[in-house]
Amino acid sequence: MSSRNTVVRSLHDLGAAAWFGGSLMGAVGVNGAAGAVRDPQDRARVASVGWAKWAPVNAAAIGAHLIGGGMLLYANRDRAKHQSGVTANTVTKILLTGAALGATVYSGVLGAKTAQGDRHSVDGATEPSSSTPNDVAAAQQQLRYLQWALPVLTGAIVVLGAQQGEQQRPGQVLSGVGATLARRARI
Repeated sequence: MSSRNTVVRSLHDLGAAAWFGGSLMGAVGVNGAAGAVRDPQDRARVASVGWAKWAPVNAAAIGAHLIGGGMLLYANRDRAKHQSGVTANTVTKILLTGAALGATVYSGVLGAKTAQGDRHSVDGATEPSSSTPNDVAAAQQQLRYLQWALPVLTGAIVVLGAQQGEQQRPGQVLSGVGATLARRARI
């Protein structure tokens, strides 16, 4: 692999950006717009259709992020192992990515549950009405939290990626490797 990783880094960063932006726009735009639909029996369906149209793009964004991240980790494996601070950032980012993947999948499962079966009245995409069936209402209540957890998790991934970029500055690499060597010398 060359010393430049522009394509791989672009996959990683654009994938994370689309995942973050899509989840935030979905919570604000898609779910918000569903609440404005005049017929309460169409609200869940409208949100479901919007999310279904986004799902293939979101899957591609997540795939690009994971492929790019894996390739970057491989290309920077020595730095991740030997530069102080990089390992902690990398492990944290992997854990957050796993949590975001889990939240994304679980949101899809819950979203499918809200769109199943007969039309039912809801106040919004994540707000049941008094006549919403209990299983749909329970799914909506969980989605109410997940819709905000996803932008928080994916936003944190973007921030950690920015921090990793800063850790690649020559001064940061030198001080990070020096700190690791000093710590190893004490052991």
